[in-house]
Amino acid sequence: MSINQQSYAYGASKSSIREIAAYGAARKAQIGAQNVYDFSLGNPSVPAPDAVRDSIAHALTLPATALHGYTPANGLPPVRQAVADSLNRRFGTAYGADDLYLTCGAAASISIVLNAVCNEGEEVVVIAPYFPEYKVFIQNAGAECVEVMANADTFQIDVDAVAAAICDKTAAVMIDSPNNPVGAVYSAKNLEDLAAVLVQKSDELGHPIYLISDEPYREIAYGVEVPWVPALYDRTIVCYSYSKSLSLPGERIGWVLVPGTNPEHDVLVPAVAGAGRKLGFVCAPALFQRVLMDCVDEPTNIEAYERNRRALTEGLSAIGYEFIEPQGAFYLWMRALEPDANKFFERAKGFELLPVPSDSFGCPGWVRIGYCVSYETIVNSMPAWQKLWDSYQ
Repeated sequence: MSINQQSYAYGASKSSIREIAAYGAARKAQIGAQNVYDFSLGNPSVPAPDAVRDSIAHALTLPATALHGYTPANGLPPVRQAVADSLNRRFGTAYGADDLYLTCGAAASISIVLNAVCNEGEEVVVIAPYFPEYKVFIQNAGAECVEVMANADTFQIDVDAVAAAICDKTAAVMIDSPNNPVGAVYSAKNLEDLAAVLVQKSDELGHPIYLISDEPYREIAYGVEVPWVPALYDRTIVCYSYSKSLSLPGERIGWVLVPGTNPEHDVLVPAVAGAGRKLGFVCAPALFQRVLMDCVDEPTNIEAYERNRRALTEGLSAIGYEFIEPQGAFYLWMRALEPDANKFFERAKGFELLPVPSDSFGCPGWVRIGYCVSYETIVNSMPAWQKLWDSYQ
């Protein structure tokens, strides 16, 4: 018997982001971390809030069975209620514990939702540029990934292009705002226009089209509103992770929300639970479930990312680089200095600069620069960006 060829292909090809990060780690070991400017991973350099450490310390005083034992598959009821209460305070909603399914991070949240709403051979529309793993998650759910380019000038959703891509096979549209990799925040008007199209297409096709809103960067926005998507489209399902807001990427903790306002709520909730069971994503880490209960309203350190954003954009703009001004998240979407982003990346490597070429995000000719690194890394990288620019002149 042979191995699963799809799994082999995913393992053999690897993630370009992870490969660059691995190269960066090896290079740092060779020449010193201070000499390598690694902008690849969305790995926050901002430490987790003190409240996280305090919560862990308190949890360690609990009986071992309470601390380390299994929880219900969908998470501890008081934790789910704490998350619901937080959302209700923020968005004027009326969610309850049973509307939430706690997960092992954003990847699990998205995979669970896709497996809950997709059948074999259906399609999921994504807005390019998009996080590359979306395609892996969609294909694993038995569906096809349909890429629709964002507006080329604003990187808002091109609603007409989405409408043209929707067909009788469309199960869902997936969005990410604040967006990875561009940093765009979709406006309320843009999302209202998308919602109108999804209502119209659902009626025309005679089946629901779900809107999957992936929101790990919700708390990281710079003076702009991040609309609450379920308020604009009833058939929204929200996926969330605390990797960025609490700087806990390695702890793999998040949730899926099926709002009570979703017309299919009563079938979606068990479908989400069943998908979690099918994939083996049951019982998110018990310790960090308890951390959520204590830290659910803990603020994100926006100031650190704002400072990094300013240093990076001002420095690169002074040199002459073109980029999209990020409204949220912690990535800069910069135009490469030649049409082939991979060739641009290879030249950048010669100056120890490690951005991520845009091809894997579904869009040629750009690079993603993660500015969740230390402030010093950004400042110290500027001579290298200048040398890279000069090499093209």
